Amino acid sequence: MPTTTSPHLTSPSQSLGHAAAAVLHTAERLYAMDPEWVVFFREVLGVEGIVSRAFGTGEARLQFECTPQYARIREMLDTLRSRERDRPVDREANRVVTVRMPRSLHEALKSEAADRRMSINTLCIAKLLQALDAAGTTARVDAAAETPPAPKRAGKRPR
Repeated sequence: MPTTTSPHLTSPSQSLGHAAAAVLHTAERLYAMDPEWVVFFREVLGVEGIVSRAFGTGEARLQFECTPQYARIREMLDTLRSRERDRPVDREANRVVTVRMPRSLHEALKSEAADRRMSINTLCIAKLLQALDAAGTTARVDAAAETPPAPKRAGKRPR
């Protein structure tokens, strides 16, 4: 029995073009949010990024990497990286803190960071600052609620 090609099916090159355009559109939306370059890389070109989900790691991926859409994604990544290099160097020096936590907490932070399109590091810093601010507010409220010291009595000073 002869096989026929349905007229509504696309050729492999048309399919590649549509998928490449869709991936580029998603990358451009993320780029417009001005993420850190690492976040952009992870979400677009990383192991579980949109390029891997759309093209895998085989021949289709190699074909995509020859497209103008891929070239544009690389330009966006390079721009984000150069912005980071161009930031003033007079920033406060970074320090590193290692925190041990249950795997379930790490996975929750990882998921929340991905949802917010930020790194886990940025999310943790935001949460620490939020906790410090709340603690500072509580301390100020507690201090204001304390009874003020009794006024000193007027009179002669003891000798």
